[in-house]
Amino acid sequence: MLNQVVLIGRLTHDPELRYTAGSGVPVTTFTLAVDRPFTNQQGEREADFIKIVTWRKQAENCANYLKKGSQCAVSGRLQIRSFDDSQGVRRKVAEVVANDVRFLDRPRSSEQSGQEEVSGGDVDDLEISGDDVPF
Repeated sequence: MLNQVVLIGRLTHDPELRYTAGSGVPVTTFTLAVDRPFTNQQGEREADFIKIVTWRKQAENCANYLKKGSQCAVSGRLQIRSFDDSQGVRRKVAEVVANDVRFLDRPRSSEQSGQEEVSGGDVDDLEISGDDVPF
């Protein structure tokens, strides 16, 4: 049997990190907005909003490094689970239990990306000698 889901989208809100009651295992949930590959009759692109669940170290990484609007790729399995709501009505929810989450956004500041900012002049004013080239 095969149950594999691969999605690329953007988070609709910041991830929510919780810990299980008994053993304290980290679990993070977030919703991923995934564009549909076609437009509707009005020519607008619609999206599906898919609940994602991550566990353990992956959950902590998602909580620490993802935020609303972050783009990521998720691979995992589709899970349908049932629960009773506050009125005692039986509900079903579909969610993707992720086994791999890739952060697709680039760092926003030059410090995070390892690049140095050039200040005090135009880039064309820089002089580069053969000693400056690393190869």
